[in-house]
Amino acid sequence: MVFCFRWFALLILLASPALADCIPINEAQNHVGETRCVIGVVYRVERGNRGVHFLDFCEDYRVCPFTVVVFAHDLKNVGDIRQLTGKTVEIHGPVKQYDGRAEIVLAEARQLGGQAARIPAVPKNYDVENRGHASAGTFSRPKAQKTYKKRQPAKIPITVPQDEPE
Repeated sequence: MVFCFRWFALLILLASPALADCIPINEAQNHVGETRCVIGVVYRVERGNRGVHFLDFCEDYRVCPFTVVVFAHDLKNVGDIRQLTGKTVEIHGPVKQYDGRAEIVLAEARQLGGQAARIPAVPKNYDVENRGHASAGTFSRPKAQKTYKKRQPAKIPITVPQDEPE
């Protein structure tokens, strides 16, 4: 009976509309311009410039056919994406072409499905702009600035000779 239940559960899982609509990452390139669900296992979460985060689905991101981008200002709406490493995720959204590969911009938590559907919020002390800093900052005195003397006007009265008539 347990054996039959496992097969029945597997059939329900495969027949569910959420998984049936999702495409694997290697097919995302064929659906550029469409709003789709892409499914894959997150290999790593990489941080780029200015707090932009990338979900990499391959060991070498340069040859990977698909990526997910999360901009720094969207992190508070998405959650702590650092916890997605090693999880199977479904990303819903418009598939766009960027730098020769397909991508989806992740801006809201509701775009996530699968094991990533419930990720916690970004910690309040997480600083997206500065790598390695995990606080909002501490007060420090401003650095001393060099002072320069203003240029003084000439003190000797300058006399300009008059032009003589010719």
